[in-house]
Amino acid sequence: MHGEAKILSGVMAQTAAQTASEKIEFDEAFTLHHRTVFRVARGVVQDAALAEDVTQEVFIRLYKNLDSVPTDDLLKAWLIRVTMNVARNALRGNFRATARDDAFFKEAEANYTAEPELDYERKTEIEEVRKALAKVKEPMRSCLMLKEQGMSYKEIAVTLGLNETSIGTFVARARKEFLRFYGKIGIKQ
Repeated sequence: MHGEAKILSGVMAQTAAQTASEKIEFDEAFTLHHRTVFRVARGVVQDAALAEDVTQEVFIRLYKNLDSVPTDDLLKAWLIRVTMNVARNALRGNFRATARDDAFFKEAEANYTAEPELDYERKTEIEEVRKALAKVKEPMRSCLMLKEQGMSYKEIAVTLGLNETSIGTFVARARKEFLRFYGKIGIKQ
């Protein structure tokens, strides 16, 4: 009996090792857990479109970390945890953006007086700014625009998928290029 117990325990250990080393394929994980991830995201963010974005982000993270995610039996729990975190982060980001937009529109509305000449000048200046901004190369233009909207270097880096240490350089270079192009536009007209 002692020899049979050794054989049985050896077979069980080998089976357990094989199961632990067998990772689920991405397509299979997506098919099995997409609905669950979407439902959890929708429950947190209360918006179908944002829940779709969250779901997409979760599966991108799964794809990028497929080698380090748990085995099939723990995958669902991992996906739900990641979904909750991504959904909360999305809500925080939306809240900040909405607050910035509201503050901007309230200030703009408070300062607005109907003066046709000033309106024309503002429209002309806005068009010149757009033209100059269009000439600034990416990713500097995006960094500058996001910085002017009040985002931190870290938020810009995460949003654009860039290294945080290079954001300051991109913003400074974008400002220089913008001023150079904006000055040329102002001189030509």
